[in-house]
Amino acid sequence: MYTQEFAADPYRVYAQMREQFGTLVPVYLDLDVPATLVIGYHTAVRILHDPVRFPADPRVWQQGVPAHCPVLPMLEWRPNALRSAGPAHDRYRAANTAALDNVRQHALQATVEQIAIPLINEMCGVGHADLLTQYAYPLAFQVLNAILGCPPEIGQRVATGMAAIFEGVHAEAGNEMLAKALTELVGLKRHHPGMDVSTSLLLDPAQLNDLEMLHQLVTLYGAGIEPEQNLIANTLRLILSDERYSGDVLRGSLSVRDALDELLFVDPPLANYCVSYPPHPVEIDGVVLPAHQPVVISMAACNNDPAVTSEQRTGNRSHLTWSAGPHACPAQSLAYLIAQVAIEQILDALPEMELAVPVDQLTYRPGPFHRSLTGLPVQFPPSPRLTLI
Repeated sequence: MYTQEFAADPYRVYAQMREQFGTLVPVYLDLDVPATLVIGYHTAVRILHDPVRFPADPRVWQQGVPAHCPVLPMLEWRPNALRSAGPAHDRYRAANTAALDNVRQHALQATVEQIAIPLINEMCGVGHADLLTQYAYPLAFQVLNAILGCPPEIGQRVATGMAAIFEGVHAEAGNEMLAKALTELVGLKRHHPGMDVSTSLLLDPAQLNDLEMLHQLVTLYGAGIEPEQNLIANTLRLILSDERYSGDVLRGSLSVRDALDELLFVDPPLANYCVSYPPHPVEIDGVVLPAHQPVVISMAACNNDPAVTSEQRTGNRSHLTWSAGPHACPAQSLAYLIAQVAIEQILDALPEMELAVPVDQLTYRPGPFHRSLTGLPVQFPPSPRLTLI
């Protein structure tokens, strides 16, 4: 799953897996990291709702994993909700949910628009752009910095470290860079609180210490940059390449929200994750899963499981892209809003935009977890700059 061949056509690989293994597949996340990949929708739902047999705490597993393992930063224990179970998970989860609930959606929409317009103005007069590197990534990055109250200089180091972790290239160094940058952010917020999610976490009754704060922010940045940029870019790819959307979205018969719903079903931006670590051997679907070995949910394969697929995607949100159960994403409404406003802004500004290469010539970055384009080149008639109100 870490090869370029897998990244080039994962859905062909999922189909082969399903034919050979059924719902549970032995895989390697890296050369020396065996795991079980769950590709059956109903099996995944059972696992995601069973935190007793499938807890998210990896501490026993990682004892045998070398520090330089490229996927370790994505899987290792952290004192946050994503990598905890039981009362610890509940404590962290409650603090994060409360902090995210403090984000006002109307203000967030205005923030996305204020960030989107200058990015569009940098490209609109040229007639061509890479929407991944010039729009989706900087927008997701800047919006998240605004939500968390993070200065650009600290945020840039966070983004660099997070990219190394997702990429699995120099991941150990990226993890160290991320920790140092977020430690600075926590110190800054303790001395200079603001109207932001970081401050809300610090003020929460859970009384998170500095280490716990650091790892809540790791989760928020991990979910807020890479998956969000992929959600924006991949949905734009869908709209620009699929005739059902390329005209109908602009004419108004289909909405950007419809395109987002379909993309979340058929090609989720975080394709394989939601990892658990059974503390004992456990039998499921006639397969005995070993203790203390990662069990990874393939949201991409489960969403496209023939047992549940339907032609009707519009308005259907039964996909597993946001996970399910006690670890379901608490920020999904914010992620939807950011992506929808970002996509609507650029489609309104550049209505004649089209892909600069055939869709089948677009390429994807290797890695077992994400579904990320290497670029999204587009062309359009040069247009006048927008006015920021």
